[in-house]
Amino acid sequence: MSRARKAWWRLPMLLALLLLAYLAVAAVWAWSAFDDARRLVPLTHEVELSNRQAAVLLRVEDPDFYGHHGLSLGQGQGMATISSALARELFLGKDRLDGVPGMMQTFYRGVFDCCKRIDLGRDMMALVLDARMSKREQLQRYSATVYMGTHEGQQLKGLAQAARSYLGKPLEATTDEEFIRLVAMIKAPNHYHPSRNAAALDERAGRIQALLLGSCAPDGWFDTDYEGCAS
Repeated sequence: MSRARKAWWRLPMLLALLLLAYLAVAAVWAWSAFDDARRLVPLTHEVELSNRQAAVLLRVEDPDFYGHHGLSLGQGQGMATISSALARELFLGKDRLDGVPGMMQTFYRGVFDCCKRIDLGRDMMALVLDARMSKREQLQRYSATVYMGTHEGQQLKGLAQAARSYLGKPLEATTDEEFIRLVAMIKAPNHYHPSRNAAALDERAGRIQALLLGSCAPDGWFDTDYEGCAS
């Protein structure tokens, strides 16, 4: 075998080894930084969804939530899970760790900002988070912190704050239709905004309602628009 052919044969192996090393370091770092990161992002208020509300949220955002270990490819879910969204918030959010963990955090933030859709490091962090945090806490944290757009100059975080701001009522008092509209906003809350783009929100909420009724289904992993559910 010529030297040139040997070099080409070794290159994929070298890249695979570098990727494995990157993923291993990401997992070790996330495991060791978990407790500090969790303290930096406390759960300031608990959000307890009703069984019906939890079913609606999970059907749209993470259908295999109770079956996966942080990562999943569910019909109509795409690449993201609730665990991976929380991992991004916990490990790569605005709160900065100290010392060497903080330096590693800065590096992983840079990688995520560059390569959001294919950042396998963040995926490893999702696996670690799912191993260290109960499903109940994950659902509480997601419900309490998910970005819900801007209203009257204020950025809204969490379903409870969105219910108070957009609907003028506590989350537990929302009807099924109102809660579905809140869940419909999560994909792009400033686009599916109840006052600035009510027609788009109405259409998406209608598609989600059809999905929940079983009259249609996502067309593959990445069909988060539910084109087949259009009225």
